[in-house]
Amino acid sequence: MEGQAIGLIGVGLMGHGIASNIAKKGYSLAILNHEGNQPVDDLIAQGVRVCDTVEVLAQSVDIIVLCVTGTPQIEQIMYQQGLLTSLRKGTVIIDCSTALPHSSVAIAQAVQAAGGFFIDAPMTRTPKEAAEGRLNLIVGGSEEIFLRVKPLLESFAENISYAGSVGSGHRLKLIHNFVSLGFTAVLSEAIAAARRAEIAPEVLLDVLDKGGGNSVVLNRLKPYMLSDDDASFRFALSNAHKDLTYYTQMADDTADCQQMAAAVKQLFKQCLEVKPDAVLTEIIPLMAEQGNQL
Repeated sequence: MEGQAIGLIGVGLMGHGIASNIAKKGYSLAILNHEGNQPVDDLIAQGVRVCDTVEVLAQSVDIIVLCVTGTPQIEQIMYQQGLLTSLRKGTVIIDCSTALPHSSVAIAQAVQAAGGFFIDAPMTRTPKEAAEGRLNLIVGGSEEIFLRVKPLLESFAENISYAGSVGSGHRLKLIHNFVSLGFTAVLSEAIAAARRAEIAPEVLLDVLDKGGGNSVVLNRLKPYMLSDDDASFRFALSNAHKDLTYYTQMADDTADCQQMAAAVKQLFKQCLEVKPDAVLTEIIPLMAEQGNQL
């Protein structure tokens, strides 16, 4: 990996942390100029270059990391914005977004036909861990290519799991998010029920913590339960609904059972209709206030 130039598209809440850690590890890094980026002055101060077009970025790097919202954005970058036609031979594309597996497989085939390589490496955890270089990655693709880029991945990830062939990373990420968001929905409904019953939050937390409710999700919800502090769990409800939509689409493709996922997706949809810009924690007061009328 030494001496190879890296490009990154998508300097949002997660991408900014990834970019900062790549630069701190001494890699030559270029990012795409985009109105959706977080402020990048600190990255420029670290020596990061800013490219105004996908073509300019693609022609100057060996590896490209994608960190955007989802499948529509990935497909637009690849096809409409010209990343696919601008690739240098041998370029590796690492897709850290949350995306539909069948689209990832199709893109991988197109990238291979263009002389490049593609792996999906979706991430879990939050912007806090992204800034700390402690993300979790789930990788799908050629094991040879994975091992080749693993040192780069280690520059911004703490835990890396190799899932199998292309698309496996995105499949496992959607399964993970279904579990995480399902836990969030169950715990949120329980917290709302406790509020309506005027049960003290510290008592509820003590009971859940010592029983079957103990989990990473509960730990993230603790500050909100005790003091309405949502800083540790500011995940957009619209993104949660998008991830559950991807999961149910994947389940449709594979004829998997999806009753629980459909129920959670419907809950998020109802909450979004009431508060379109909500983060996940905001479904708790909505359920507490409206009960079964939500």
